[in-house]
Amino acid sequence: MSKKIRVAIIGVGNCASSLVQGVEFYKNASESDFVPGLMNVNLGGYHVRDIEFTAAFDVNHTKVGKDLSQAIFAEPNNTIKFADVPQLGVKVHRGMTHDGVGKYLDEIILKAPGPTDDIVEILRATKTDVVINYLPVGSEMATKWYVEQVLEAGCAFINCIPVFIASQKYWQKRFEKARLPIIGDDIKSQVGATITHRVLTNLFRQRGVRLDRTYQLNFGGNTDFMNMLERERLESKKISKTKAVTSQLNYGLSDANCHVGPSDYVPWLSDRKWCYIRMEGTTFGNVPLNCEVKLEVWDSPNSAGVVIDAVRCAKLALDRGISGALTAPSSYFMKSPPLQYTDDEARQLTEAFIKNADTPRIKPRSAPKPDKPKVALRLPNAATRKIKQRASRPIAELKKN
Repeated sequence: MSKKIRVAIIGVGNCASSLVQGVEFYKNASESDFVPGLMNVNLGGYHVRDIEFTAAFDVNHTKVGKDLSQAIFAEPNNTIKFADVPQLGVKVHRGMTHDGVGKYLDEIILKAPGPTDDIVEILRATKTDVVINYLPVGSEMATKWYVEQVLEAGCAFINCIPVFIASQKYWQKRFEKARLPIIGDDIKSQVGATITHRVLTNLFRQRGVRLDRTYQLNFGGNTDFMNMLERERLESKKISKTKAVTSQLNYGLSDANCHVGPSDYVPWLSDRKWCYIRMEGTTFGNVPLNCEVKLEVWDSPNSAGVVIDAVRCAKLALDRGISGALTAPSSYFMKSPPLQYTDDEARQLTEAFIKNADTPRIKPRSAPKPDKPKVALRLPNAATRKIKQRASRPIAELKKN
């Protein structure tokens, strides 16, 4: 069992920048310290400094060919700098584009010349253990193409974006057959819009308040929000965030009464995100209760610590010969895991996984059926239907379309 975790990154954007900075920032942290954003400095025998970056892939000419320590600060990245990262000796390779660059990102990204590098050979040559997917939202073809490379190279996979891989039986079986673990889908933040909304929704349920209507509006100034101006690319993100919230209820909410998702791009916010949540409920005696929350965060650092924990859980699975979707870590770290639990339950399950202890007997939450709307609703648009139909289809089928 290696005491190092060799990690490759797909997509050297703001989230990758925060992750690389975070590993440098906390490399000398004492195991007795409380470190914001981490479950433990030492998780299952692995310290933060045990994470080593071995490879990175991107298509932007500002990043390809550079050392990872330089590429994480290259334009259009605009997250906060909180650590000086020394030369890492890790070159950013030319990755595959497919649908990874949407029409708005295409206006600001000039693709590096040359063909896609041999991803499988690079992962094998660098003896990479875990691959992290940080592609832009909506990169369905590109993600599935990369998953095939990861499976062939024999690496664990962490899917941080809302392309549904770990939550789909087809891909679960593929990873089981390859004897490789996967954690996904769609990373949660330390304290972000979705986790805050989930906790409040669960509080309403536990305290006997009926949630009647709710919205979550998000604004940001990074390339992720620019990319999601293209509404078709936004659909999977909206599905992921909505299910993460409504899974905490014992009943459904119609589309008319529940709106959760990114809302607009405001350039001057840079990598900051502003979130507005409103919840309208009914309490004792049918008396109304309204709750409003505003949350301001730096978007990318908010999830970096969660990914550090996910990486170490993936390596523990490799060490123990566990394959397929890791349901406990996925339920705690991701918005759209194979099985949904409350966040307290998910943490219990993840702690048991880390300790290699008996799994607590906790029943997963079933997806509630939406209530019948009182007003006429439009049917889901073609993009939504297309995503649902394509979610579990392998890359070979998608190439035919």
